[in-house]
Amino acid sequence: MPEPRVDLAKLTFGVLTIVLLILSSLWILRPFLGATIWAAMLVVATWPALLWFEARLWRRRGPAVLVMVLILLLLFVLPLTMAISTIAANADDVIVWVKSLTRDGPLLLPDWVAQLPLAGPKLATAWNELVASGMSGVEAKVTPYARQVTSWLVSQLGVVGALSVQFVLTVAIAGVMYANGEDAAQYMRRFGRRLGGSRGEDAVILAGKAIRGVAMGVGVTAILQAVIGGIGLAIAGIPFASLLTAVMFMLCIVQIGPTLVLAPATVWLFWNGSTGWGIFLAVWTLVVGTMDNFIRPMLIKRGADLPLLLIFAGVIGGLLGFGLVGIFVGPVMLAVAYTLIDAWLDDKEADGPVVQPVAVAVAVPIVPPAPLETTRPPA
Repeated sequence: MPEPRVDLAKLTFGVLTIVLLILSSLWILRPFLGATIWAAMLVVATWPALLWFEARLWRRRGPAVLVMVLILLLLFVLPLTMAISTIAANADDVIVWVKSLTRDGPLLLPDWVAQLPLAGPKLATAWNELVASGMSGVEAKVTPYARQVTSWLVSQLGVVGALSVQFVLTVAIAGVMYANGEDAAQYMRRFGRRLGGSRGEDAVILAGKAIRGVAMGVGVTAILQAVIGGIGLAIAGIPFASLLTAVMFMLCIVQIGPTLVLAPATVWLFWNGSTGWGIFLAVWTLVVGTMDNFIRPMLIKRGADLPLLLIFAGVIGGLLGFGLVGIFVGPVMLAVAYTLIDAWLDDKEADGPVVQPVAVAVAVPIVPPAPLETTRPPA
């Protein structure tokens, strides 16, 4: 019987048509891809909260969706927008504050700075040379950097407007996903089952857990650290506490931490003779700077058990590769890949049953010897 002939041209053009449709669809949806990715991560991370509100709002989805959209505006969109806007709006105040410091005369370094190992003598020498050049020399060296920072912050005002529009679009898409979340989840599970059977469906579920763990671990931890650190700055009387809180939030998002802001503020208090407030802020810095070591693993493990080094690499790599949205996309993609590979390696069914060697005993029948015939003599 002749084998059926494969139409290679038909198969090739079919594949090319599918690829063309996918690429053209992505190109058309390109302005909405960033907002869609953000919205999907937020919805997956906060879906249990939506169900909790729905259970307490007369089992109606509409009021629960409205509450979740307002929460997203207050917890996720508003802090980031205010952080960027605050940094840009306080640029002139920072320049005025720096000029007022230089106008009052150069600050004298404490004696303990020169006694620091390695860097102490170099810092003291550089500062003494700067003071010897006079206030005109200090202003000549500080002003160019201040102007560069100011011009950069002013140029970011347009970026702030674009990000605000992106955030509003993200919240709108998240509201649609909240309203039809079950259908979207069922569609993704069907897609996974179509690709890989029951294992593909399990992969989709694992991906959702990884997204929830990363989003909660990175976002909620950054908000808590920034807010608590800002409260400490305000209590200690640090100037521009709101601006420094916004900077701390951005540093926590990129996994650097709030210590880069709190530690110089503590040194500034000791420098100005506020020893009591300096000790208070030093203890506050120790608590705020280390609280992520306990909160972030707890939140991440509620979604999926992921190593923190993978999260850190995803945040930094995503930021460098995709910009601001990469802060969230990077660790999510690495977490999903890690979770799927780990589940695949632990899958015992894929290897099939292990057949143990069985010893086969060959039974050799023992035939008893035939009885000897006796020969009778002839009669």
